[in-house]
Amino acid sequence: MTRKHLRIINILMINFNSSVVHTNTRLNMLTYSLLFTISCLLGCTAEFYLLDDRIGLGREFDGIGGLSGGGATSRLLVNYEEPYRTRILDFLFKPNFGASLHILKVEMGGDAQTTDGTEPSHMRSKDEGNFFRGYEWWLMKEAKKRNPNIKLIGLPWAFPGWVGEGTQWPYFFPNVTSDYVVTWISGAKQHHNLDIDYIGIWNERKYDPVYIKVLRDTLDRAGYTNIGIIAADGDWSIAAAMLKDPYLNDAVEVIGVHYPGTKTVMEALLTEKKLWSSEDYSTFNDDIGAGCWARILNQNYVNGRMTSTISWNLIASYYENLSFGGDGLMTADEPWSGHYVVESPIWMSAHTTQFTQPGWFYLQTVGNLTYGGSYVALTDRKGNLTIVIETMTHNHSQCIRPPLPHFDVFPQIATFQLKGSFAHLTDLQVWYSKLDFETKNDTLFQRGSPIKVYNGLFTLKLNVDEVYTITTVHTGQKGTYPEPPKSQPFPKNYSDDFTIDNPPFSEAPYFADQTGVFEYFRNSKDNGSHAFTLRQVVTERPVTWARDADQTISIIGDHSWTDLNVSCDVLIETPISGGVFLAARVDQGGESVREAKGVFYWIYANGTYKVTNDIGGRRILAEGPSGTREGVWYTLTLRVKGYFATGMLNGYPLWKNAVVLEPNNGWAALGTLSFEYAQFDNFEVNAE
Repeated sequence: MTRKHLRIINILMINFNSSVVHTNTRLNMLTYSLLFTISCLLGCTAEFYLLDDRIGLGREFDGIGGLSGGGATSRLLVNYEEPYRTRILDFLFKPNFGASLHILKVEMGGDAQTTDGTEPSHMRSKDEGNFFRGYEWWLMKEAKKRNPNIKLIGLPWAFPGWVGEGTQWPYFFPNVTSDYVVTWISGAKQHHNLDIDYIGIWNERKYDPVYIKVLRDTLDRAGYTNIGIIAADGDWSIAAAMLKDPYLNDAVEVIGVHYPGTKTVMEALLTEKKLWSSEDYSTFNDDIGAGCWARILNQNYVNGRMTSTISWNLIASYYENLSFGGDGLMTADEPWSGHYVVESPIWMSAHTTQFTQPGWFYLQTVGNLTYGGSYVALTDRKGNLTIVIETMTHNHSQCIRPPLPHFDVFPQIATFQLKGSFAHLTDLQVWYSKLDFETKNDTLFQRGSPIKVYNGLFTLKLNVDEVYTITTVHTGQKGTYPEPPKSQPFPKNYSDDFTIDNPPFSEAPYFADQTGVFEYFRNSKDNGSHAFTLRQVVTERPVTWARDADQTISIIGDHSWTDLNVSCDVLIETPISGGVFLAARVDQGGESVREAKGVFYWIYANGTYKVTNDIGGRRILAEGPSGTREGVWYTLTLRVKGYFATGMLNGYPLWKNAVVLEPNNGWAALGTLSFEYAQFDNFEVNAE
C-alpha cells in the first residue's frame, strides 16, 4: 500500500467521523462504503465476519491447561533453587503474567514408567498410604497459590501391582481400583487442602463401562458428587457407548480425547456432554510448536466444539535425551545452572488465557477465515468480549500428531461487525504475535494501540503466522524477570551422600527413575555411616503403561558423557536372588528403557558379579565370583575410558579391561536386578 493510499484512507476516515448522519440506514451505507473503499485500496480481498450474541451463545469455555506427568515431565523442576523456581512457576500459572493456565492436570503416580520416568504411588499396598511422595502435590499447591481458581485434574497412567492383584489389569476388581483412586482424592484434601475437580480413568487404555459406573458410585458415596469423571482419555469410541447406555452417560461429565486433529465425531456431539481435547500438542517447543499450539487452541473449538485443550506437557523439565525431549510450553531442564527458557508457546497460550476465564461462553458466530486461519469470540455475558484470530500456515503449525492435511493461508483483510451486546463498543485492546520464520525475529505477545470501532465495525490486515487478540479486557500483561543464568552442562564432578533429615521431596536431586522408585530412606538399623540412604522401594511389578524394564534403574548426569568414573556404596537386601548394579554410558530411558545399553556392573547376593552391555544382561562382557551377599555394604567403582571398562569392589580390582564397543556415551545410573529392596549411599561421578 502506497503513501497515497494511506492519505486517501485518512481523508475518508476524517470525513466519516465528522459527518452528521440522520438515519441508521444512511449510516450503515456510509460505513460499508467506507470499508469497501479501504478494502479495495488494500487489494480488494476483504471479507466480513459477524460477531453477534443475539442468536444465542455457543458452548461454555472450560479453560486451557497443561499436563504434568505421563510421566515425570516435571521431575527436574523441583530441584531449581530460588528465585528461579518461583519465576518459572509464575510464567506457567500466575494470572496476567505468562501462560496464566486455567487447568493443571497431573499424573496419579503408579510406580511405573509412563514416558520419561516413573512417578511414585500414594499406596504401595492396600493397607499403606503416603501422600507426600513425589512432587505433584507440591506442584498443585504452587499452582493454587498463584491462581486459587485453577482447576485440578488427576489421571492414572499405571497402578501398583496389588491393585490388579497380579493380573496387569485394573478392571478385574473395579471396587479395589475405585477405592484406590478415591483415596488419592481424599489424601489431596486431607493432607494438602487441595480440591480435585475432575478425575480420569486410565490414560490411553481401553475403558471399562462397569468400572466407570463403580467409580461414579464410589465418588458419590465418599461425598465427592461435585467431582466430574473425564472419559476415556483416548479416542472418541466411548461416545457411542454412552448413547446406548444411559447409566454410563450419567456417570461421565466430560468426554476427553487425545490428539483429535481439531475434529470431533457426531456421536460425541449427540451426547451433549462437554468435549475436551484432554491431551494435545506434544510438540517440540520451537516456533513450529508455537504455531501448532496457536492453531489448535482456536480450531479445537471451531472444527470440533472442544471447550478445553490441555498441553502435554506442561513444561519440559526432564533430561532432554529422554522421550519427547524439549516438548512442553517452556523448558526448565537445568536446575544445576538455574537456566530456563520461556518458549513461544507460553505467549500463544496468553493470547487466550489472559483474556478469558472458565465460565465464559463462545459465541455461535465463530469460524474459519476465508483465506485461511480461524477466529473465535468469547464473552463473560457481562459485556466483555475477546476475539482470538490465528493465521498459522500448514508447514509452520504441524503438531507431532495426527498428520495435518494440506491447507493454504494467504494475507487477507478481515472486517468484523459487532452486533447485539457488543454493537456499542467504540474501542478494543489489541495484543499481537508474529512467528517470523524468514527473519527469525518474532514478535511475541506485544500490546498494540487500541483499535477504533466505527458503528460496530473494525478492519484488520492479517498476514500469515500471526495471532491477534482483540478484547475489552484491559488486564493483560507480558510478565518479565531478569535473564536467568546461562546454560551449563551437568557438573562433571558430582556427589550425594543422601544425608538429609527432612527432605522436601521423596526423591534425591537430579536422579530420574526409569523403572522402580528410588526414595530417601532413614536406615534405623544403621546409626553410623549409612543412616541416610537412597532406597529402591517397589517390590512388585506395577500394572504398567509402558514397557518397563524387568530391572529397576535411575539415571543421572549428562547423556554426552563418554569417559567417567562412578562409585557408590550398595546394600543388597534380598537373599540369594538379589542384585544391584552401577552403570555408565546408559544410552536410553523412557519408553525405551528395556533396550538400554551401556556398561552395567552387577553384584549378586549369591556371591558372583557380572558386567553386561545392556540392562537385560543378554550381552556379557565379564563375570566371575565376588564373594558378595545380602546385608553387607560394598563399594562399587566403575571406570570407563575409550573402549575399556574396569571395576573395583571395596577399592580392589575385581575385573579389568572389559571391551566396550558401544554405546559411546550416556548417563550414569544405579539400580537393582528385579523389583526388590536395595540401598545406595555415597554416590559419586567424575566425568572427563
